[in-house]
Amino acid sequence: MRRIIGVYPAPDSMHWVGDGFPVRSLFSHHQHGAQVSPFLLFDYAGPFDFSPTPERRGVGAHPHRGFETVTIVLDGELAHRDSTGAGGLIGPGDVQWMRAASGVVHEEYHSESFGKSGGRFEVVQLWVNLPAREKMSPPRYQTLLDKDIPRVDLPGNAGLVRVIAGEFEGHRGPAQTATPIDLWDVRIDAGKSARFTLPENHTALVAILEGTAEVNGEKIARATDVVVFEEEGGDIAFEANNDVKLIVMSGEPIDEPVAQQGPFVMNTRDELRQAFADYQSGRFGVIAPQGG
Repeated sequence: MRRIIGVYPAPDSMHWVGDGFPVRSLFSHHQHGAQVSPFLLFDYAGPFDFSPTPERRGVGAHPHRGFETVTIVLDGELAHRDSTGAGGLIGPGDVQWMRAASGVVHEEYHSESFGKSGGRFEVVQLWVNLPAREKMSPPRYQTLLDKDIPRVDLPGNAGLVRVIAGEFEGHRGPAQTATPIDLWDVRIDAGKSARFTLPENHTALVAILEGTAEVNGEKIARATDVVVFEEEGGDIAFEANNDVKLIVMSGEPIDEPVAQQGPFVMNTRDELRQAFADYQSGRFGVIAPQGG
């Protein structure tokens, strides 16, 4: 079995991102460093019940450069627009994979219909680093609809895996990634067990969103815990004490310096200064007015 480096609980307190995302950061590069490369940040928003409103809830226009944002909607609806002209509406089970790369300005709001109806909201956003060779490449936006994401039953009727990126049991996810990544949305039923094989020499992380599980027969992980594994050593295994919802992530580490400040992730401080200068001078573009 792959050795467990640690089981890390999320902070007790959550913070608001805009007025639409009640977030706990389950892991970050600042906290865990190279142990989580190529991943940078895992924000878990919700579950939270929003009341109906005619107002727009979310986050207004803001920039990114040098990495990708991956947003998985579990409940609710999100509307995205950015300065490249891309955009989309994603609902339960859908994913948006935005490569900010050389620079993009985007906004993320609850959809108009969800705002009017209110309801349960639950979203994951993962930040994925880009290697130096890709940081100044053109931005790209992928909408991955639930219907296009393969669902694979686990052996023994133990649950299912949605393959967002990478491959599981011969089923390949629709996401196009800059470096080799596996990203699986997993459900394990109460009392059942599941075992996963991840590539050797890849970072391996699991975020527990709901339920409690025994990991590798030795550690207990609960809702909002993150389990970090060594890069080598074989399979990882879970025994669900109750219904468990988790996100499995693995990826080829990016062995490069990380310089991060706010919404920019580069390799050097000089590149960060250039990112701020480019944004302030308008080189990231602007979001077209609604209907424009």
